[in-house]
Amino acid sequence: MAVMSPPELFLQLLSGDAIDRLRHVADLRGPVFEDFSSPAARAALADAEVLVTGWGCPPFTASDLGDAPNLKAVIHAGGVIGDRFPPVPAGRNIQASNAGAANAVPVAEYTLAMILLANKQAFEAIRLYRNRRDAVDREREFPTAGNYRKTVGLVGASRIGKHVARLLRPFQLDVVVYDPYLVADEARSLGIRRVSLEALLAGSDVVSVHVPVTPATTGMIGAAELALMRSGATLVNTARGEILDQDALEKELLSGRINAILDVAVPDVLPPGHPFYDLPNVLLTPHIAGSMGTELWRMGDHVVSELERYVAGQPFEHPEILAAGTDRLSSRHA
Repeated sequence: MAVMSPPELFLQLLSGDAIDRLRHVADLRGPVFEDFSSPAARAALADAEVLVTGWGCPPFTASDLGDAPNLKAVIHAGGVIGDRFPPVPAGRNIQASNAGAANAVPVAEYTLAMILLANKQAFEAIRLYRNRRDAVDREREFPTAGNYRKTVGLVGASRIGKHVARLLRPFQLDVVVYDPYLVADEARSLGIRRVSLEALLAGSDVVSVHVPVTPATTGMIGAAELALMRSGATLVNTARGEILDQDALEKELLSGRINAILDVAVPDVLPPGHPFYDLPNVLLTPHIAGSMGTELWRMGDHVVSELERYVAGQPFEHPEILAAGTDRLSSRHA
């Protein structure tokens, strides 16, 4: 059984090869559903052994779980599924897998591209060339442009943050990270240095944000933190808009002192009159860093590969541990 919204997303996830592989390993009962409310969806739920979910799927309630006595596995074409799933009762064993690793790849690639172009001052050069429509003396106009010996600061060594660090290794950059949970040995293996948040903000030419939204991280970069950034530095945010104090960021960007590349904001779609659309030092993209177009096929390959592993009796390659009921020990996400 597959549940995601819009339902057409399911076919967008699957390349021709993935569709053929899916047909060999699974009997997909009924259409792709947007929720569990229809009689057809309830009937499919009662019979389902594996549930394939994706973006836009509704929360899975305790009632839904009770009406799915045969459910043994959930394969999610997205980040985590546990926040949409009720605690699993004692006596039931439901495996889960998510595509967080697959979706991290395009986000890290987008970030890499933006870091390199920001250090090259490509966006400033585009604006200048468009306005001048004549020769541009690179050395005179952009004497500090380039990626050689620049410093890149990663706020958060999340799955995406770590992948960005790996992608940056071929370049002659000094990469620093702020993450209180990253141990020294892992930092060394990634080729990055651990520093305080204050040192990272003050010393980086580009600052890239890679932390999840939690009570501790909401608004963690505010007016005081933004003021530490070097004049001319660039802030890249592909995480969540809530990580930044957006009012403070707006004031800083209106001053023109720093630049920003924002794939996310609060709200995610800003109102038409918001200054971020028009400020020359802001590059605003419509939440495109994550999987889109052909990149969706990577997530579809994840779904089919995990389903093949399940059918073969093998553990998932990318497991997620669902929270247990109160009568069992709780587990955290893998």
